Amino acid sequence: MRDDGRDPVKEPRLQPLAEVRDLVALGVPLPFRVLDAAGRLLLSSGNKLVGDRQFAALLERGAWVEREAADLVRRERCEADGGATPRLMSTAHRTATLFDRWEQQLWALDALLRQAQKQVAQGEHLAAMVDDVGVLVDRDPDVALFHVVRHEERRFALYALSHALHSAVVLRLVGRTLGWDEVRLRSGMGAALTMNLAIVELQATMAEQKEPPTRKQLDSIRTHPVRGATLLAGCGIADTDWLAAVREHHEQEDGKGYPRGLSQLCDAAVLLRAVDVYTAKISPRAFRAALTPQVAARQLYQAQPASPVTAALVKTLGVYPPGELVLLKSGETGVVTRRATAEHGLMVATLTDRQGKSAVSTHQRDTAEPAFGITAAAHRETIARVLPERVYGVIAW
Repeated sequence: MRDDGRDPVKEPRLQPLAEVRDLVALGVPLPFRVLDAAGRLLLSSGNKLVGDRQFAALLERGAWVEREAADLVRRERCEADGGATPRLMSTAHRTATLFDRWEQQLWALDALLRQAQKQVAQGEHLAAMVDDVGVLVDRDPDVALFHVVRHEERRFALYALSHALHSAVVLRLVGRTLGWDEVRLRSGMGAALTMNLAIVELQATMAEQKEPPTRKQLDSIRTHPVRGATLLAGCGIADTDWLAAVREHHEQEDGKGYPRGLSQLCDAAVLLRAVDVYTAKISPRAFRAALTPQVAARQLYQAQPASPVTAALVKTLGVYPPGELVLLKSGETGVVTRRATAEHGLMVATLTDRQGKSAVSTHQRDTAEPAFGITAAAHRETIARVLPERVYGVIAW
């Protein structure tokens, strides 16, 4: 049953994804949207399935497609085959990219958190997930930040998952700026990936909710840090820093946090709270636009101007992190792809020409050059969607 009491099986407009698996294949653009049981978007048409685990995770979620769209695809294929039964689409054979790997990681996290909620996940698998995400971040930190900042698809059903991944990315990079060793980074990242274990579905609901939280929702929110840590301990997580960071990630050093109003917090909890707040601020909701990275960082600084964590976050991400749309002195609009180094300034991939028209070719601009300096952040509505392959090229995994 859905949250609204309706049974999607009885609704003629929806059909289980499992019944149309002959119409989809790995690496091939989807011919229709994929929805969850509450009608929320999981995958847009044109997206690609990037692995068997993703398809299995969709089935586990009870994914649906719109029956009319599926019927249309089936008819078109029958006609193309001369009226014969539509053939199973062949799987596209291509080298997996780094961008595919990030999407796969999202669905792997989905499956693992569901297992942890049921107390069937093992601590070693959760620890392996931390290592997998660390490898992805280290493979290309700027691509990792691009995924944190860009939010074209409003997949609110997956909000808790994307937020967890984004928080883990930022925590790893900021932790390095703070001089943390790998052991501390792993504990913090583990906490970032699992901090909302007890309210994964509630976060998805609230990402689309216009009304203020209900009393029941508020009670669940206030207790989720302790409940999440308890679930993790039940799965075999014995890392005390990991568990403490989950329990304390909503506490504040002035004692005004929750659930216990603590003022003495572990270092991982202090950093996790900062990245949790920052990444939440730059993520859109159905009825709330995302803040720009500049505004989110400024609000964080204003709240704690003397915090070394805030200073490290601003230093690590910069004013215009990868994924941010910017205006150049040349008149072009582009997206930041690389942070500044000793050899060059911020690198920007152009998306429009000097007249503001969509560009056919993408050019890399070094903003250290006077002609291509950044004048301001661009409105996010300026560019509908930015495919990472367009601005980075294909990065093979």
